[in-house]
Amino acid sequence: MERKISFAEGEYYHVYNRGVDKREIFLSDDDRNRFIKLLFVGNGDKAFSYKRILGVPLDKLDRGEQLVSIGAYCLMPNHFHLLIKEKKDGNISLFMEKLGTSYAMYFNKKYKRSGSLFQGTFKAEHVNRDEYLKYLYAYIHLNPVKLIEPEWKEKGIRNLSKAKKYLEEYRYSSYEDYAVGKREEFAILTPSEFPDYFEKQGDFAEFVEEWMRYKEENLME
Repeated sequence: MERKISFAEGEYYHVYNRGVDKREIFLSDDDRNRFIKLLFVGNGDKAFSYKRILGVPLDKLDRGEQLVSIGAYCLMPNHFHLLIKEKKDGNISLFMEKLGTSYAMYFNKKYKRSGSLFQGTFKAEHVNRDEYLKYLYAYIHLNPVKLIEPEWKEKGIRNLSKAKKYLEEYRYSSYEDYAVGKREEFAILTPSEFPDYFEKQGDFAEFVEEWMRYKEENLME
């Protein structure tokens, strides 16, 4: 399917994709860790051999010139979300091709399958409003709440403290880097290429909690 938007240098995009037939694309922690490492090493103009980078911290890897700027990410069992800035014409497409191809080859070999892993070409939405860009920091990072409260968007979060704790401990998104403290995975992100919406570490957690409370308040009306 032909994508309805084109990418422009300096613009922001919400990029996402899911498994073909909505199948799970992350079946183990090893799968998720592999994809997260690919978010870093695949975001560069240097070729790499995954075997040679096993066990090497992200900030010690030489990936060459960065292709795109990543502001946020989240992995779910059958899909993923990225918030990306185009640094140079064609780089988002190049990065997503490297990321998708590398992970699909790994996944198919590991699980002895063939054929497409992802549901067609990755999807992308142009983030052309400041309010929308800021909102995506909440939207992307709130995805894991569905794993413990599947109907929270319709009915609201019933246990706010449990949801907050779950997000803080969920290793496969950039939430912890913004809300708790920088991890090794912080190397994936380039916050300086995005608006500074959250001057203090606590501002981010409060912003995301506001969206959780918004649903909770609707539930109580």
